Amino acid sequence: MEASTGVSSPPKTSLELKTRRAQFKTQASTLDTRRRHAVCVRRAFKKYGPKNNPNVILDGLNMTVPKGTIYGMLGASGCGKTTLLSCIVGRRRLNSGEIWVLGGRPGSKGSGVPGPRVGYMPQEIALYNEFSIRETFIYFGWNAGMTTEQIDNKLEFLLKFLQLPSEHRFIKNLSGGQQRRVSFAVALLADPELLILDEPTVGVDPVLRQNIWTHLVEITKEGNKTVIITTHYIEETRQAGIIGLMRSGKLLAEESPTKLMEIHNLDSLEDVFLKLSKRQNMGLRRRSSILSSVTGVPPEDPPEDEMSGEFGDNVSVSSRTRRVAVDDENVPELPPEEKGSNNFQMINPQHMKALIWKNFLWMWRNVGMMLFIFGLPVVQIVLFCLSVGKDPVGLNIAIVNKELNNTNDPCVPTVGCDWSLLSCRYLQHLKKRSVEFVPYDTDDDAKNAVERGWAWAAITFPANYSECLTERLEDGKDADDWSIAFSRMMIIMDMSNQQIGQLLQRYIYKSYEDFARDVTVACNYSGKYASIPINFEEPIYGPEEPNFTDFVAPGVILTIIFFLSVALTSGAMLLERNEGLLERSLVSGITGTEILMGQVITQFVVMLGQSIMVLVFAFAVFDITCEGDVVWICVLTLLTGFCGMSFGFTVAGVTENERSATYMVMGSFLPIIMLCGIIWPTEGMHIILKYISYVLPLTKSTESMRAMLARGWSISNPTVYNGFISTFIWIFIFMTLSILLIKFKKG
Repeated sequence: MEASTGVSSPPKTSLELKTRRAQFKTQASTLDTRRRHAVCVRRAFKKYGPKNNPNVILDGLNMTVPKGTIYGMLGASGCGKTTLLSCIVGRRRLNSGEIWVLGGRPGSKGSGVPGPRVGYMPQEIALYNEFSIRETFIYFGWNAGMTTEQIDNKLEFLLKFLQLPSEHRFIKNLSGGQQRRVSFAVALLADPELLILDEPTVGVDPVLRQNIWTHLVEITKEGNKTVIITTHYIEETRQAGIIGLMRSGKLLAEESPTKLMEIHNLDSLEDVFLKLSKRQNMGLRRRSSILSSVTGVPPEDPPEDEMSGEFGDNVSVSSRTRRVAVDDENVPELPPEEKGSNNFQMINPQHMKALIWKNFLWMWRNVGMMLFIFGLPVVQIVLFCLSVGKDPVGLNIAIVNKELNNTNDPCVPTVGCDWSLLSCRYLQHLKKRSVEFVPYDTDDDAKNAVERGWAWAAITFPANYSECLTERLEDGKDADDWSIAFSRMMIIMDMSNQQIGQLLQRYIYKSYEDFARDVTVACNYSGKYASIPINFEEPIYGPEEPNFTDFVAPGVILTIIFFLSVALTSGAMLLERNEGLLERSLVSGITGTEILMGQVITQFVVMLGQSIMVLVFAFAVFDITCEGDVVWICVLTLLTGFCGMSFGFTVAGVTENERSATYMVMGSFLPIIMLCGIIWPTEGMHIILKYISYVLPLTKSTESMRAMLARGWSISNPTVYNGFISTFIWIFIFMTLSILLIKFKKG
């Protein structure tokens, strides 16, 4: 089929001229049909159905909803009603076919669908339990562009009409039927052109159900309102102008209730539906037998205007003529009045006002949870500072001092230039390192204590330790082997714990230097005489004895802020999505970008408070080393938290529920902790893992933070600004993925 616009070659034959005229007439007729009807669905095919029944499909479904009428869609649960409605409001997409709603394609620029032209009531309650009825109306009313005064006026009518309690009652305190009525009222609030109601009368008493139907009939009388309603109560749809009977993703019939009963000579719509369902089952069995007798070639579908329910296809009992689906390029341009009334904006200030107000109100209504969220990072940084990086104390050391006559004899150190009982004098210096001595009689007993874990080391002093050490110092190079051998302490250590083992070794070495300096100075020798001929000058960066806390603190601070932001944002997004709140907001016209921006603004305030609390406790309370500019340290912390928020949005978009999100966050936690240089330098990793660590979110930012805290480097240093650049790149990646997931992951 050629395009209906543009320059085309002149027809060469009268037959070709007639063909073109027929094509233009078909296009004009199709466009006129789309303008006159509220919803047109043509040859709709969707491979995957709703989540709870993924085997349901929409197969070649045709549906027409005239303006100013009530269209009742009937069918059992799982037949595809909700899936079709999601396609109509633009939240799901067809694999093939086309849908026209209010003169435009759902989701197209300026169509108003999703938007305020459509009022949507989903199957779920999809309301905020912590909000009152009035607050719920304010949120959805602002989304629709209404003023607060207009909302209050409409609220008074809907409360009376739907027999709802006080406007100040919270949603969570309402009964199930009252909650559904509030959900229905939200759909009516903005007086939309098209009402799509997914089982609105479930749990409603018969009198109120009749009042609802009476109201729906009244608003469609003038012809400017259209209603699509799904229900399990088949007989209540007698008041509908047209009903569509759906089963297994197919439309069995589409006609007025009275005409359907007349055609089938039945007194109730339930009998009509039962008859058509039996005919469909008969057709499925017949098709199965036909296919088994043919060599693998399935039969073609019958024409759309043929009653073909016996073969499981669409059954059309109407005398309507067949409608032709026109290709995209052949659809003439719609006039402005058919394109929708709302202007396309990337960020709508009214929407942002509603979203930010809603998010902060939710936080205010969950004070206990918010206090926990603010207190959790403080608890974590306090636990870290109190438990990690401090030198162990009270370590047991087994002592076998053969210079003493008896193990129980007191080991009294000498003073001044006294070369007796040097073992006790050395132990006096070692005792200052906060270790505990456990005396033993023999070397075997001391070794056994180490083997059983009763002591971390065993030190043995020979019986003539002081005399041999004195001779060794006096004779120097002329000292005999006997003096050299017995002037040494014998040490056996448990090195299974690297931190404790190396710490004890350092204690033993440092204590011996102090001991030797004490004795030589007391005997009028220079203190350098007993020192190792290596002189460590004052370090350029860091203290002479660095502690593990200062090394780990930068990564721990960033990790706390990052993963708390991940948990906070992913939890908030999943809560809204799984309760239907996100879907309802999107149908009301809010875009994915606006939802993300609203969450970013509110969650950033929370993350700002968390970051301030963490930094105050880390630097002001526990005095973690901070040599750099505090401003840039705070900026990097906030950017890392923002990066975590963005990752949380991505997690919420990828996963289906809170459990999957928890697994994903936990699965990413340990690799980031181990590979980003937080608890161990990247220089000690395998070469492949080292390259992998360079592209992880916290590696460069941790290096940058560590350089600012320990070295005092400024933002002009490459190590520092590379951390900022890396964080910005990851924020861009995560936010882009989040927007795409919200936009294209329907349902």
